[in-house]
Amino acid sequence: MSWLPMVPFALLASALLACAWCVVTSDDLVHSVLWLALTLVVTAGVYVQLQAEFIAAVQVLLYAGGVAVLMIFAVLLTKRLTGERIPHESGNRVRAALASLSVFGLLTAFILRMPASYAQPAQRSATKVLGERFLVDYALPFEVLSVLLVATMIGAIVIARKEDA
Repeated sequence: MSWLPMVPFALLASALLACAWCVVTSDDLVHSVLWLALTLVVTAGVYVQLQAEFIAAVQVLLYAGGVAVLMIFAVLLTKRLTGERIPHESGNRVRAALASLSVFGLLTAFILRMPASYAQPAQRSATKVLGERFLVDYALPFEVLSVLLVATMIGAIVIARKEDA
């Protein structure tokens, strides 16, 4: 097996780790949200490497596009931390690093014990079945969830505005 196909994945994985690091270490909340959006876009690149183009498109449209924009609006509308810096304590960073390394070790051990048959790319018909399920079988719960998310966002803005006044 050649190591050449692993180079794009290694580059994406490195970029993903760097962006995620910037999310949690940024002193400005708006910058953290922007780094999160970039992290989600790079995650879509990993999905493309795994030949899951539909999941990559959903990742970019829903998460990087929708969720990140909603988070930026929520941060800017509440005006709680605009221009303020977020303090980071070194003790919390050490604990977070230890927790991250232990989760990484557990996931690595789990992945290495998996049979090779699980590493096969997704079938093309799986995207068609997933689309039919969303648009036919689960259309009503999908729409109810979207209304619930909008109501939650409006409620958060109302609660934040009452405390400002």
